[in-house]
Amino acid sequence: MRYILVNKPYEVLTQFTDENGRTTLKEFVPVPGVYPVGRLDYDSEGLVLLTDDKPLQNRLSEPRFKVPKTYWVQVEGEPTEEALATLRRGVDMKSSFTAPAEAKIIPEPTELWERSKPIRFRANIPTSWLEITISQGMNRQVRKMTAAVGFPTLRLVRARIAHLGIEGLAPGKWRELTPEEIKKLKAAFSATKDPAERRVAPKTLKTAAPNAVAPKKPVGSKPKPTGAGRTNKPTRNPGAARNGKRG
Repeated sequence: MRYILVNKPYEVLTQFTDENGRTTLKEFVPVPGVYPVGRLDYDSEGLVLLTDDKPLQNRLSEPRFKVPKTYWVQVEGEPTEEALATLRRGVDMKSSFTAPAEAKIIPEPTELWERSKPIRFRANIPTSWLEITISQGMNRQVRKMTAAVGFPTLRLVRARIAHLGIEGLAPGKWRELTPEEIKKLKAAFSATKDPAERRVAPKTLKTAAPNAVAPKKPVGSKPKPTGAGRTNKPTRNPGAARNGKRG
């Protein structure tokens, strides 16, 4: 099995072929048989995980498993606390709400590289950097979220997938995951992960206490009738019968 982390450059497709002749990952990762886990937009940059481990690929791509992805986001303007609070509790996207995200203002990341095409600047409008972590997979979600709160995205870099970070990986470069990274990834998200490391505790069966003794019924005893099965016969007074009197 191969597990590869690549730093996708700007304006590169997250696939290995393109009918329109656009640049793809094939130009950077000469490894046959591996496929992307999820996708990263053509105009976005940063981490993409590639693998030929189909079960793990499907699991990591499935939104219900909530794989966290962290982005460095350069936005137009200076986000307010109100805007950040909206990102954190969920943004109204008209047809639905996004799940709560982690969002904070950060300095420009020191690990950042020059983009192949500079972003558009407007002299009278400053820019800011945010760090946003989401676990959903909506199309162009981060861009839509920042635009909805009034701060359009100018540049978007995926800096982390789960515990895998971009540190030391230049644009267009790739590396194999270490055995420890693979083990940790499978422990968190694989369908066949080590049971000792599973997040969900196994179900327990209800059993009687080991020293408990079931109560014994008296020999020859019969259950007392209850409810409709009980009859009420009049009680006869033996003394009254002998004296010729009725009660």
